[in-house]
Amino acid sequence: MSATAAGDECPECLSGNLNWLLTQAHYALASELARAFEPLGLTPRGHSVLGAAMTGAHTQKALADLVGLDKTTMVATLDELERAGLARRVASAADRRAHVVEVTPVGKRKVKAANAVATRVQAEVLGAIGDDAGGALLDTLGRLVRERLAEPSACKAVRRREPRAAAAR
Repeated sequence: MSATAAGDECPECLSGNLNWLLTQAHYALASELARAFEPLGLTPRGHSVLGAAMTGAHTQKALADLVGLDKTTMVATLDELERAGLARRVASAADRRAHVVEVTPVGKRKVKAANAVATRVQAEVLGAIGDDAGGALLDTLGRLVRERLAEPSACKAVRRREPRAAAAR
């Protein structure tokens, strides 16, 4: 079921529900980005991991924490990125027992291309609500993520997963 269909079926009971609204927005945006990244042979998750890996010499665990992925998902993602020649695990200069994730030159070119695509998609999405409102939304969400929602609550784990395939909707 699409976000629009769900909203049409139950607008009053969910229209003020922040969790539902953010979930619907995330799903729709993640799907749009996934489609836009397909010609690059990259996923939004892979883009996030590569982009974060380019910010310093991060171990696999540190990178997972930085991006917000569980250990198993990070391993699978790095395996995919290594098979595609976009990243590699190399021995850490600081700790010979640890490995850091290094982005290959091909990976760096992919990140640059994906950044341009992501910037275009984000501008289109935020443009739908106007420049002032789009900027305010980014500022507000950024503040929430840095402050009030910086850490998940202690509870039974909420599973993070890739968006369902478009055909499954």
